[in-house]
Amino acid sequence: MANTESTIIEKSPLFELRADINISATPDAVYGVISDLPRSAEWSPECMGGEWVSGEPSQVGSIFRGENLRSEQVVAWAPLIRGTWHTEARVTAAEPGRTFQWMMLTHAQEDQESIWGFDIAPAADGRGSVLTHHFRMGKATAGIHHIVAELDEPAREKFVVDWTAKLVQDLDETLARIKDVIEKA
Repeated sequence: MANTESTIIEKSPLFELRADINISATPDAVYGVISDLPRSAEWSPECMGGEWVSGEPSQVGSIFRGENLRSEQVVAWAPLIRGTWHTEARVTAAEPGRTFQWMMLTHAQEDQESIWGFDIAPAADGRGSVLTHHFRMGKATAGIHHIVAELDEPAREKFVVDWTAKLVQDLDETLARIKDVIEKA
């Protein structure tokens, strides 16, 4: 087993990414879509939807159980979970027309430093909105530690580079799909 001391996996934040897109809709209309997590199958490359399992849907403190699907082609060389798996997340910010974000939970329902979210602002030209999708992983999650446990440091570094590229692609793809969903409604 590779040593976890002095490894890229201990870097904080491990991942911190964001992407923006202009959408021809009001911030409130955009919020109405992005805060409806059961609809995420319409735009997410991995989340196939899910259900609210506690709390009021889309409100701070509510918990969403997502069903996810990852193909064999995603960072194909790495020992990732493939096929279907489930996650739970707790809503940490819910301000209509402004922001919506959630924190991933461990299997024991403890917070992880893995936060996904959206920020919405009126477009500078006064027409539509700018939607920002962001992801931040402060400390590596148990899942990341499991993935890299048997990898040497060069392979861990390659994993972080490849996973970052995958996340960048996912953010961009998610935003393009949300734009499509909203503008074609």
